[in-house]
Amino acid sequence: MRVNPDIPIHVIGGGLAGSETAWQAARAGARVVIHEMRPVRGTAAHETDGMAELVCSNSFRSDDAENNAVGVLHEEMRRMDSLIMAAADAHRVPAGAALAVDRHGFSDAVTAALEMEPLITIAREKVAGLPPADWDSVIVATGPLTSPDLSRAIGDLTDETELAFFDAIAPIVHKDSIDFDVAWFQSRYDKAGPGGDGADYINCPMDADQYHAFIDALLSGETVAFKDWEKDTPYFEGCLPIEVMADRGVETLAHGPMKPVGLTNPNAPDRRCHAVVQLRQDNALGTLYNMVGFQTKLTYGEQKRIFRMIPGLEKAEFARLGGIHRNTFINSPKLLDETLRLRAEPRLRFAGQITGCEGYVESAAIGLLSGRFAAAEKLRGEISRPPPTTAMGAILGHVTGGAMAETFQPMNVNFGLFPPMDARNEKGKRLKGRERKQAHARRALTDLDAWLAGNRAAAE
Repeated sequence: MRVNPDIPIHVIGGGLAGSETAWQAARAGARVVIHEMRPVRGTAAHETDGMAELVCSNSFRSDDAENNAVGVLHEEMRRMDSLIMAAADAHRVPAGAALAVDRHGFSDAVTAALEMEPLITIAREKVAGLPPADWDSVIVATGPLTSPDLSRAIGDLTDETELAFFDAIAPIVHKDSIDFDVAWFQSRYDKAGPGGDGADYINCPMDADQYHAFIDALLSGETVAFKDWEKDTPYFEGCLPIEVMADRGVETLAHGPMKPVGLTNPNAPDRRCHAVVQLRQDNALGTLYNMVGFQTKLTYGEQKRIFRMIPGLEKAEFARLGGIHRNTFINSPKLLDETLRLRAEPRLRFAGQITGCEGYVESAAIGLLSGRFAAAEKLRGEISRPPPTTAMGAILGHVTGGAMAETFQPMNVNFGLFPPMDARNEKGKRLKGRERKQAHARRALTDLDAWLAGNRAAAE
């Protein structure tokens, strides 16, 4: 396929993946046009017209680059000049070992950077259906809310029925409405993350009676009815609505997002917690807190009634209530080549959640690679893929052939996606658990640095 270096790369969608895609392509020297339909046309989940708006949680999850695969991915992206990671680091809020951000400051920073980049143009318009034939390099980064007309066009082009799953949004509470005679600040096991002090979460305790009454209310609460076209859409296992988790067993939540381990209630030190609801800071001012794991399909009225049963939240005021939206993704292992091009029409690349990766960072990482691939193809004609031993290579490999197309489902980055390694200690025994994770992390960052050095040498 021939591409004209004088024609810009067109990026459809200004979310995390689209923003990172455009940034990487422009920094490589390519001209880019981002087509973002907001505010000309809104969505059911977005509230602003800012680029890279976070519509669900404000957490990028673990920032531990020694023991956690997503933390390794964070570090790899930082080493690759990621705009998303730079904005996240600049607008982080305390969240223990996790990287959480002030969502508005984060989006504003990404928007400003893209607007100031001379090789990037932002076109506020909707791209309906397949893009014009004279756009020879297009990256579809429309995310989980891809418009029905574009979804249909992709389905017609590929002869594929679209895949979809539901993703739910957790409520946000005003801090000054929380009762701190009941609630307290503490990170699990007092673990302090960057910018934190070991007391980054607000904790609301429940005894056994309170917990079981809460579960009963969840299970009997009124939920938003499915539309006909949504009825057969599965939830993503990593982001189940709180009431769906509760329906899997009375104690499911007490062993999941409401587990009490690593926490001690200073307001009632002699009273054992059966469960604990945690809230995580959601903005830089520390005035808003996100209910961790409380994504929900309950109606707004039921959310207020049931969530105010939680000790400490009896008078809670909500800045945002939970909701639910339908996510769309393609069968990437079947439809995409190793550089994220659509086999049926190679001028089209895909990036972000539409490829079947799950999570903010994973979506941005696929956007980072898609932008670099498109720029390399347009400017040099040669494309170098990251080693499969890296987090970038592992998530890329998963969506472009590592997963079985017949059973493909969204996936977060994890060490299970990395190639196996025969890592042993000084006594010759195979490494297990934390030591094995650390070995994976060391190998990933070493191999990434070697790959980046090779790319720089080839470009000189």
